[in-house]
Amino acid sequence: MIKKIFEKIEHKIRGVLSHYPTVYAIIGGVGVVLFWRGVWHTMDYLMLNVKSISLSSSSIDLANELWWDGPLSLLIGLAMLLLTGVFVSNFIGNEILISGLRGEKKLSEKTEEEIETEADKIDDIEKELKNISKKLKQ
Repeated sequence: MIKKIFEKIEHKIRGVLSHYPTVYAIIGGVGVVLFWRGVWHTMDYLMLNVKSISLSSSSIDLANELWWDGPLSLLIGLAMLLLTGVFVSNFIGNEILISGLRGEKKLSEKTEEEIETEADKIDDIEKELKNISKKLKQ
């Protein structure tokens, strides 16, 4: 139920933003920066906590640190990326998703022979397209 509501909201936002690609790119970029800033600052705060616990003298004053700064940036960035549909494509990439759906191996798992076979198939397809293009021009 919640997933369907979220998907409807995401679909509407993507529909509107697709008409304004520059704005879409800016929102996506800001979302990525906020997400990683949140990860970075959250880890910095956690490491300060570990450091203050491990030191016998409490030389680190955590009262002056904003504990919510990192998690808030992380949540805002995550929300921006999820609502615009940029999260998965930014962090995983379209090619990886498509190859996974096709059941293909990763490039690093393929043998040299498999790669050459694919290259030959691509060359054959290009030749066939050129032949079709010539016939259409005639």
